[in-house]
Amino acid sequence: MNVTDSFLSGLDPQMKLGEREMSKLRWRCRRGLLENDLMIESFFNRFEKDLSVKTAKALYDLMDLSDNDLLDLLLKRKDLTKDFYTSERQEVLDMIRK
Repeated sequence: MNVTDSFLSGLDPQMKLGEREMSKLRWRCRRGLLENDLMIESFFNRFEKDLSVKTAKALYDLMDLSDNDLLDLLLKRKDLTKDFYTSERQEVLDMIRK
């Protein structure tokens, strides 16, 4: 069981994130590469009030990637691999890329 499963488990996937969950998510999204941080911060500025548990889980999954792999996805240099692809992860990537 990973961190995502432990504090988001049992929550309705469509439920909006509360203050505690949002704080944990923001902390988990801190990255070592400035480029990633800037894109993720922009994502939060646009979508923070509308983020659901389902979106948070997909974002946590993306944050498990290395900084360079994440940057390649964000800059569309690579696509999600077949074994890592889910529609939720792709949706979050598209939201960050906007």
